[in-house]
Amino acid sequence: MTGPFEHPLSSVSRRAVLAGMGAGVGLLAAPAIVRAQADTIRIGFPTPLTGPFGAEAKDQVKSAELAVKLANDKGGIAGRKVELLVRDDKLNAGEAATRTLELIEKDKVHAVVGALSSAVQLAVNEVTRARKVIYVSISQSDTINEVKDFSRYTFHEALNPHMTTAAVARVTFKKGSKVAFLVADYAYGHEMLRGFKRAAGELGAEVVGEILHPLGTPDYSTLMPRLRAMKPDILAICNFGRDQANAIKQANDFGMNKQMQIVVPVLLHNQRIAVAPEVFEGVIGGANYYWQLESTLPSAKRFNDAYKAVYDGAVPTDYGAYGFTGVSSLLLAMEKAGGTDTEKVVDALASLKYDVAKGPQYYRACDHQSVQSVLVLKSKAKAAMTSPVDLFDIVANEPGSELMLRTCAELGFPT
Repeated sequence: MTGPFEHPLSSVSRRAVLAGMGAGVGLLAAPAIVRAQADTIRIGFPTPLTGPFGAEAKDQVKSAELAVKLANDKGGIAGRKVELLVRDDKLNAGEAATRTLELIEKDKVHAVVGALSSAVQLAVNEVTRARKVIYVSISQSDTINEVKDFSRYTFHEALNPHMTTAAVARVTFKKGSKVAFLVADYAYGHEMLRGFKRAAGELGAEVVGEILHPLGTPDYSTLMPRLRAMKPDILAICNFGRDQANAIKQANDFGMNKQMQIVVPVLLHNQRIAVAPEVFEGVIGGANYYWQLESTLPSAKRFNDAYKAVYDGAVPTDYGAYGFTGVSSLLLAMEKAGGTDTEKVVDALASLKYDVAKGPQYYRACDHQSVQSVLVLKSKAKAAMTSPVDLFDIVANEPGSELMLRTCAELGFPT
């Protein structure tokens, strides 16, 4: 979800991003297309429809489209219909920059929501902030909150690695616990590792070692004996998507799930569905959303019911929910602002209090990080499941608080 997931921006040079932008300018040399409906509110939505996180991206699109449908069913925003313009960023920073520039210059979008990769969202943010276009990121990242990447027009709807690792650690790390790490060697993995290490220091846990692996590693068999030799009480696997499922499966093959607690910073609905329940049984991880919140939260029930009605009884997923909350917050701000005037919408977003799916949320003043609850989930045994989507137990639900964030001063903002 760093919404994970791509090589770090440092590995995709600024020149590469700018080259992508330049390519986009070339494509846009022709006169801009006149909009068929000048009063339509257009929201750009770049996401990696192709690539290893395509399932999560498609879920984001479905939930974002639901948010647009619900707004249009009520008459739109200030009497104007809303349109979602989805573009495939292919999990590539240069591609994302080009597609975003096209959305702004050619399609004349009023704002951009999206991205599933930490590096890709930074590329999108470079394009939008240079043009003073609102961008609501729905990918986990610590970096986008820092002053060097922040702008007045940048909002971060997703959780960040500091939030998820701290929540998971508070449930699983104890004073004296020995923790080993298996880490994907790119921005997402490094930010999650940093968060877990920070939490370990605060809780008195001991870090006994870490091993890095490349993105997309299929075989971890040479790494597992090394991790097991560290004799940890907890194995923290800091990767995403297929990497996560493969790593956990192979740890189980070595019997490590019986010798230590396996934790992950983000426990994904789609990856859990993709493998047998036995693979993830007992794994603990963080999440932004789980459909069974409906038992305690009216907004989750409304979201689930609307989703089921449109998508043949299916339940929304965690990363899918980001598409809904991100677009919904933007539309609420536009409604509050009475239209699409960028400066008025920014002010409305910055002061917005909203609850559309998971309880109260708002954007913190200094960095526009969405302050929100963090779930800690435990994957169920097959025998405990009451339905194919009864995947997890909610073991903790930390209410949103600025105390769970890095301070504004730590992010580089003036105090």
